[in-house]
Amino acid sequence: MSETDLATLLAFFKAMANESRLRIVGLLAERERSVQELADLLALKEPTVSHHLAALKGLGIVSVRAEGVIRWHALRQEALTQLNRALLDQKAVAGLNSDVGQEPWEAKVLASFVAEDGKLATIPASRRKRRIVLKWLADQFDEGRRYREGEVNEILQRRHWDCATLRRELIGYGMMAREGGVYWRRPEAEWRD
Repeated sequence: MSETDLATLLAFFKAMANESRLRIVGLLAERERSVQELADLLALKEPTVSHHLAALKGLGIVSVRAEGVIRWHALRQEALTQLNRALLDQKAVAGLNSDVGQEPWEAKVLASFVAEDGKLATIPASRRKRRIVLKWLADQFDEGRRYREGEVNEILQRRHWDCATLRRELIGYGMMAREGGVYWRRPEAEWRD
């Protein structure tokens, strides 16, 4: 999980750890509402409700539209769903412990080559370092799932522009296999040094 994704996840849980914000999300899930209406329903002051709405808007899960002097707030369900898919899938959650149990040297190599946005700055020239980076890339793929070449390219391009070289390297190290334009991740025990 990239540092940006981790920061977004932390901000989401911090925002949703407040009972008033959870209630606001629940009320907005029913229909759009004004600050005054939310304040009346929750027995809170309008500035307090505005403060909570600002936190939810900052996450992108609440939208606002003006109608005269009244501002109507609505839950952006698609943003909530997208956030859920992007950050809370099994692989992303498992990525929260990506540096736990990792050799300090491996963590240092990844820190040297992977930028804060989760993109690979360069492909290491050293074979030993390259293997560490390729292992990190192979972890982007589910074992047992088949991928079309376009899907492989899309996943790799999220990390580095040169997906063709990375694809060849993953095949060369035995981390992935290919047949007829279909790719799959091989079990780690079968990878080559």
